[in-house]
Amino acid sequence: MTALVFDFGGPVLLTPFELRSVGERSLGLAPGTFAWTGPFDPDSDADWRTFQAGGMNEREYWARRCAEFHDLSGEPAEMPYFMAHLYSGSEDELVRPAARQLIADAKAAGIPVGILTNDLTAFHDQQWLDRMTILREFDYMVDGRSDGVLKPDPRAYTLMAERMGVAPEECVFIDDQPGNIVGAEAVRMRTVHLDPVDPDPGFLQARHMLGLT
Repeated sequence: MTALVFDFGGPVLLTPFELRSVGERSLGLAPGTFAWTGPFDPDSDADWRTFQAGGMNEREYWARRCAEFHDLSGEPAEMPYFMAHLYSGSEDELVRPAARQLIADAKAAGIPVGILTNDLTAFHDQQWLDRMTILREFDYMVDGRSDGVLKPDPRAYTLMAERMGVAPEECVFIDDQPGNIVGAEAVRMRTVHLDPVDPDPGFLQARHMLGLT
């Protein structure tokens, strides 16, 4: 493999589900107010089950969570306001150490590293993006919001490969959403489903595929 491609939210950043308590404290809400649990307790999150079954897309799932945030806080029902409370910690508290190390090891081995994300600039404001030094470690980026094509549309993956100057089948792609994995496989990318509930096996699999063990 000659290129490594990450989804950003989930494989690199902790998921919002892992930061619910941070958001609650930031807003002065009682623990457990944010009841959405996603992959950490699918039986308790009907919307998550609907999303995973194809009954809504990821943007629709988070739009519902953002509307709930507005009802609870009175703040604008806009994603950057919502995410600012969840992702208010330091960069070291928000970035998975294993992701940071994999990025560093890939670059040291001469493997280019890219981000293929749907909503980075839709979820986070510029001030937050500017303080995330990890973003400067990536060589290439495709952001669906600005580039006009969203995973799992195959065009998102081919655009990523084109931008990196490699064939899709030369890429190892890491994502936490099964639907996005299917999209990558449609263009013959090699894929790693990183489960945020237990991420270590995914990082190890990627290392094996890249020859970085």
